Amino acid sequence: MKRVLIADDHPVIRGALKIVLRQEGYKHILEAGTGNEVLPMIRQHEPDLVVLDLNMPCLDGLEVLARIQASEVRCRIVVFTSQEAEHFQDRCMRAGASAYVAKTNDLEHLQKAVHAVMGGYTYFARLPSSSVSMSIMQRTEKQMIDNLSDRELTIFQQLARGMSNKAIAEALHLSHKTVSTYKTRLIEKLNVESLVHLRDLALRNHLI
Repeated sequence: MKRVLIADDHPVIRGALKIVLRQEGYKHILEAGTGNEVLPMIRQHEPDLVVLDLNMPCLDGLEVLARIQASEVRCRIVVFTSQEAEHFQDRCMRAGASAYVAKTNDLEHLQKAVHAVMGGYTYFARLPSSSVSMSIMQRTEKQMIDNLSDRELTIFQQLARGMSNKAIAEALHLSHKTVSTYKTRLIEKLNVESLVHLRDLALRNHLI
């Protein structure tokens, strides 16, 4: 029996995905609402496919991918997320995902991705050439963002959304001092003067 695990914190999204996946012949559909549930459920139930969101509480999708990749378990992973492919698709590809589908697309794209992945193929968006479509400033900002680690990118987004150091520390199970260090490092790496400019940079690059 084909098994699939849907990892998304929004029940409405999970409900819509279940309809699509049942049409694809999946009878046994598992659900996870937080990132820290995913790896234990994969180990316990050994699903053929995981449909993973990147914006997950307790453990974000990039960290989930990293932990799956570092573990002995093997499964096909389709990332289904609202995050911009421009900044996240390559990271997910390097972390072992077989497909990347934006939630802004029709669910038909998810069906195509599932077909491709279960057939042994990958499914990724063709991103525009930066040399043609982006200004010099945009290219420079993208390069700075691409040079961030996955953890730095996650904290960058959370700071840009206005989360406090304490809230970020609790969400990522880090110390307040560690988050403060990350914040200082991000301001230096992204060449901004304050959190206001950090937020502006995130908005310009569709990260929040």
